[in-house]
Order: sequence, then C-alpha cells, then structure tokens
Amino acid sequence: MSGSFYVTTPIYYVNDVPHIGHAYTTIAADVMARYKRMRGFEVMFATGTDEHGQKIQQAADARGVTAQELVDQVVVNFKKLWEKLDVTNTDFVRTTEPRHQQVVQYIFSRLMEKGDIYKGSYEGWYCVPCETYFPESQIGEGRSCPDCGRPLQNMTEESYFFRMSKYEKPLLDYYEKNPGAILPQSRFNEVLSFIRSGLKDQSISRTSVSWGVPLPGDERHVIYVWFDALINYLTVAGYPDNTDSMSKFWPSVNHIMAKDIIRFHCIIWPAMLLALGLTPPARVFSHGWWTVEGEKMSKSRGNVVDPFEMVELYGADAFRYFLLREIPFGSDGDFSERALVGRINSDLANDLGNLLNRTLQMINNFTGGMIPSPASNPSPLDLEIEGLARSTLKTYLEKMDVYAFDEALKEVWNLIRRGNKYIDETMPWKLGKDNDRERLDPVLFSLCEVIRFSAAMLAPFMPGTACRIFEQTGLGDDPSRLSLEGLKWGGIPEGCVVNKKGVLFPRIDLKEWEKEKTERDAKRSATPDPGDHEEEIAIEDFKKIELRIARVVKVEPVPKADKLYKMDLDLGYERRTIVSGIREFRSPEELEGRQIVVICNLKPASLRGVTSNGMLLAAETPDGKSLALLTVDQEIAPGSRIH
Repeated sequence: MSGSFYVTTPIYYVNDVPHIGHAYTTIAADVMARYKRMRGFEVMFATGTDEHGQKIQQAADARGVTAQELVDQVVVNFKKLWEKLDVTNTDFVRTTEPRHQQVVQYIFSRLMEKGDIYKGSYEGWYCVPCETYFPESQIGEGRSCPDCGRPLQNMTEESYFFRMSKYEKPLLDYYEKNPGAILPQSRFNEVLSFIRSGLKDQSISRTSVSWGVPLPGDERHVIYVWFDALINYLTVAGYPDNTDSMSKFWPSVNHIMAKDIIRFHCIIWPAMLLALGLTPPARVFSHGWWTVEGEKMSKSRGNVVDPFEMVELYGADAFRYFLLREIPFGSDGDFSERALVGRINSDLANDLGNLLNRTLQMINNFTGGMIPSPASNPSPLDLEIEGLARSTLKTYLEKMDVYAFDEALKEVWNLIRRGNKYIDETMPWKLGKDNDRERLDPVLFSLCEVIRFSAAMLAPFMPGTACRIFEQTGLGDDPSRLSLEGLKWGGIPEGCVVNKKGVLFPRIDLKEWEKEKTERDAKRSATPDPGDHEEEIAIEDFKKIELRIARVVKVEPVPKADKLYKMDLDLGYERRTIVSGIREFRSPEELEGRQIVVICNLKPASLRGVTSNGMLLAAETPDGKSLALLTVDQEIAPGSRIH
C-alpha cells in the first residue's frame, strides 16, 4: 500500500502547561503517523499552538510581559513534551508565525470578495475564558457559560460575519455521501443533528481584542481566534501557493481531537473549506476525556496528571501504551497511576518481557546465541502459531485503519500470550537438555517470529521498546523501517545472533511504589506549583476554611517514609495529630515548641498508616529548595482563630 496521509492534532491553546489531554491526542496522532509510514504512505503530521485571543492578553498583562513574550515562553513546554514522548511530527505551527498570518489574511480577503463574509454588528452573551458567544438556548443557570460555568457578559460590537448558513445543505450532502468522515458514529449523529437544526452566520472578528491577526482593510478589528486557529491546517499543507503539497496531502487530511471542539471541526471548518472550493476533511476522529481516579481533573483538586512526571517515572513507551490500551479510543477514560503500574507489571513485564527473556536465554543456552533455521516439516502446533501470527497481523491492520487502537493492541497481546503458552507446551528447555535439535530449532525459530511480528506491530505505539527488541534479537535496529504489508512468516535472515541485554521492563515492587507515591502526594499537596493560579472564590468559600494557631508539642519521623513527620499539636481545646511532608526542611528540634497555622476542618487522611487530622501551612520557593512555615508575629493562645 502507498499514497499520502496528512494527520493533525488541534493546535493547543497556550494559556496553560501541557496535561494528559494534550499528550493523549498527540500520542494517538503519532501512532497513526508511524503506522501509516509502515504501510508505505508519505506522511505529513502537524501539531502546534494557538497563541492569540483575549485570554492570552489578560494572562500576559497579569504577568507584566507582552503577549508575544508570554507565548514564546509557554510554547517551549509543548515542544519539550513532544520530544520526551518520542513524537514524530513533521511540522509545528504557531499562529503568531508570519506564514500563518499571511494565509489567514488571504483567506479572509478571498471570502470577502466572494461575498461569504459581510460586515454587521453582534450582540450576545460572551464568555471571556472560552472566547465564545452563546445563544440563549445554550446559556446555563444564572447566565453562566455552558462549557466552563463562569459568568457570561452581555456584549455588543461591530463584527464581520462568515455566511455559514449558505453552506448548510452542501455540508449535509457531503456527510450523507461520506458517513465515515466523522468517527465514532455517535459524534457523526450529533453533528448531523446539529446541522439539521439550522446553521447561523458566524461572527469572525473582534474590536474588543487587540491580540490577534489584523483584519485586512479594517485594522480596528482582529480576526476571531477560532477562525484564525482552524486555518493552521491549510498553512501547514502549503495553501494557497504550494499546489503540489495541497494536491498530495489535502485530500487525505485526518484531524484527531477531543470531543469538546468537534463542532468547530465538523461544522464551521468544513463550511469554510467548502466556501474556498476545497474538500472537507477526509476524517475527523473525536476522542473522549480523561478523569483521574474517578474525578474531573482540576488544579483545585490537585489531581492534574503531569505527562512530564509520568515519562520521568515510567518511561515514554509505558505511558504511550497505557493511554491507548486502557480504553477504547473515542470513549471517556479514567487515569489511575496504580492501573498504569499494573499494566507495566502484567502486560509489559510478565507477558512481553517474559517472552523475550525466556526465548533469548534458551537460544544462548542451546544454539550458541544464533537463531536457528525453520523446520522443513513443521508440526501442527508450529503451523497453529504461524497461522495465529498471520491472522493477528490481518486483524491488527483492520483495527488500526479505523483508529481502534485498544483492539489492535489486544490482538498483539493475544499473540504474545500464546507465545508464552507455546513455550510451556513445547518445553524447549527439556528439548535442549535432550539435545533434540530437530524439534528444538523450529520451536525457537517460531518464538523469534512471534517476537518479530509483535515488535513490528508495537513499533507505532512503543517505538523505543520495539527497537530494543530488534537489537536484542539481532534483527536490526529499527522495526519501524519494515513494511507491515511485507511482514511475512519466515522472514528472519539466516545467521542472526541474539544480544540479550538486561530486562525489557523490570517489575515494579508495589510496596516500594506505594511508599514513594505517598511521599510524592504529600509533598505535592504541601507545595503546589508556584505558577498555578486557582479559580476565584467568594468570601463565603473562604469562611469555610477553619484556620487556627497550634503549638507543636512533639515531632517524630514516620517509619519507612523519608519525607514525612508525625506531629502532635496543642490546639488549646484539644490535642491532635497531623502528618506533614516537611522532613527534609526541618529537624524535630526546630519544630517543637513553635506556633504554626493549621487548617483544622480538613477531612482526615491516612498517610503511611498514620491518620492526619489537619494540615500546616508553609511557603516554598519556586526551585523547591527552601521552605518557610506560616506563623504569627507574636505569641497567642493555641486554638486562636485566624480570620
């Protein structure tokens, strides 16, 4: 198979640091890009950052920097994360780049000349954080944003409008002829229902915002951030000047994104393309959202998953594997670090690692480290294994073509587990001791073929691991260079010498992991990121926090926890115990007798078997190397309230 393939992530808004949602979308796009390359396609893979809009300007003003300075700082985090996650994007587009702004202005001018953009005025309920107007039918209780829940502002301003209503029927016709253009099916149904309810013209400029692409011919306006952002996909493809690139890649464009921006990509964006005389995207795949331990991710809960930390702790390949194996792509999922560790121990260490380790060890022991030749007359069991490998590959290709990543991985693991069972059935260690090379050689050869097939199919998901497997089996250094079409049983070249190097995935000791995670969580709760800003609260919310002065009576290290203290406190009206992660900053002698500020109405929590009834307050420097306890400027009775 050959051809061209263009895959994109959405461009990510740079008002925050990258989180698990950004990582999930980008890993999925990278897996698809790598897969298509292994099927002979020429691949264009684009990601990038959305850098205009009111939120960016407000954030920059709050920090005392220009908007450009702010986005230049933040974009580095996204580029670093993609390197850490082994992402192979061929382009990284920023909406502040001159190449992009020129394309945006060209498209605006072209649609204006065509009569698909006109000038008018807009009045409506506007959400500043979401940078979106909402119709009355969608507004939440108390004039709140239906997406983020914040208060809406009633605004009236002069605006230019895109005549989207004109493209209602052409858009319906396109989707009815191309039912696979939106996946999964539930999203397709949602989009068609929305279009059939009637499309309205869309406001595409602002006079109240200064940070954006100037509108050509009327620079009191800037082009609305979503109109600007969607055009990035054409910028990367070379529109309008690079006709060769456009003709090669545009017909095959595949957008991958979370479900919250599907209407932009499946209604407004294809209508814009139809207005330009271009085909809508070949496919838009909308995946679900992640919760964490059953709760919505939020800074206030302190449960935002940091992908940098996950890569540092578990490696990029294990993290990539978990995200695409744990849930069907398209569904919502729940992230659990314990579940990730479970996958590492069961799937990666027990199944995959065990198969490789056992096979290479027996080849070293019984055939001098050389992969033997296949049998001239294979047994029925050998033929069964060969047949399973062939059928696994066939099903794998079918699942990958429709973004069923978890099902494709399940197929690979069925083959891996069958390989381990095949070892138990054939007992090659016994064949080796009996020097039965006539039977031993085809068994070891079949095992190496199972490993080769598995590594090739895992290469898009776990590129580093696949390379290590090929290196250890003497098959080369990079299975991603293989053609999945050309993957045939019996393809191991003669004379391959194995090179066993350590354990592929060491098992994680759960007791040690529990200890380490408890300490991490304790430190995180005590020292939030200094760059984080929580959502605004009312005075009534603050009054719910019971702050009191306590005297530290006794401090003891928590057994088997390097960073935790058990602290006995005198609150005047009672004695109580808290657990705090400040052991690396203070000795017991420095703490005992001091007055500190404590949150007294926090729900009790168990840390390393000790129940903590409260939390002390402290400030930490941005580098995490110094800590100061919150206290009072004179002695006061223990138990005194802080207002």
